[in-house]
Amino acid sequence: MERFQKTLDRILPVNGQVMAKTQERLDDLTKPRGSLGVMETIARKIAGITNEVKPGIMKKTNILMAGDHGVVEEGVSAYPQEVTPQMVMNFINGGAAMNVLSRHAGSELIIVDMGVASDLPDMPMLIKRKVARGTANMCKGPAMTREQALEALEIGIEVVEECIDRGTGLVGIGEMGIGNTTPSTAIISLYARRPVAEVVGRGTGVDDGRLLIKIDAVKRAIEINKPDLKDPLEVLAKVGGLEIAGLTGVILGAGARRVPVVIDGFISGAAAVIASQIKPVVKDYLIASHLSEEPGHKVMLEHLGIEPMLYMNMRLGEGTGAALAMNIIDASLKILNEMSTFSDAGVSEATDKEIPQ
Repeated sequence: MERFQKTLDRILPVNGQVMAKTQERLDDLTKPRGSLGVMETIARKIAGITNEVKPGIMKKTNILMAGDHGVVEEGVSAYPQEVTPQMVMNFINGGAAMNVLSRHAGSELIIVDMGVASDLPDMPMLIKRKVARGTANMCKGPAMTREQALEALEIGIEVVEECIDRGTGLVGIGEMGIGNTTPSTAIISLYARRPVAEVVGRGTGVDDGRLLIKIDAVKRAIEINKPDLKDPLEVLAKVGGLEIAGLTGVILGAGARRVPVVIDGFISGAAAVIASQIKPVVKDYLIASHLSEEPGHKVMLEHLGIEPMLYMNMRLGEGTGAALAMNIIDASLKILNEMSTFSDAGVSEATDKEIPQ
């Protein structure tokens, strides 16, 4: 609890003065003002987070957290639970989409076992911090105890702090866990106050019949557990997941160290929602990589007040959207640092500096 509270105390607002100075430089670059759109927004945001007017290219790390979910007993997923450890081994062996996109982005990839329901071998890429062998079935009671949720959250803080201590300046988050779109649906349904059927998605590709089962499971979980929305740690414990709790800790830990976090899709979005409920100012440290095909993800981003940079019809998870977006983040920072200003290049500025309507 002490690490958790100290982390929250260290999360401060982003630096508006630095952002204004960065905007001045962006406006002086040899282009019409605002013409690089989202790239300018990204550069300005990272400046405010890092306290640097011209932040450079940073070491990138993607943190992928894995955990199983007791709610799969209800038949909410198209895939069996044993796929979770199988996919973790695929990540470790370098064969998943996330591996490909991390390599393409020049990003380190680490895998954290937060709660896989089977034992995994000791491997260099794998951090073994198992809190439990999966969550309990949230349709029958709380998914976790409050103590387990807090433990997982503090592990996330510890993991990201270790990465930052090794030089990481940009963090991407992702996950693996069969059944994890079900607790994510519960979280956004509660906080956005939307009907479950409006925010539920097909996850790994469930058919119409299984989708109805999933909707019913989320409704029952909410009704049985009755989480207090004013207590986000209770919401996390009752209808969350171990990997969601870990990713929540990653977000908070990165915010405490003024490191931007690139969120992926629906599940990392659920972690972002919980983190923002715990410490609202941490929303300003988040960069939304893409809009997932999961209908609830759009609601999550609206709830957080952040815009996705990519619309790719993706719904894989794993952190793939975050890894892909890192390429654009690098490009945005290179524009800020390497592009000439009007005075440097001897180019005349517009006589009317306002953006044409």
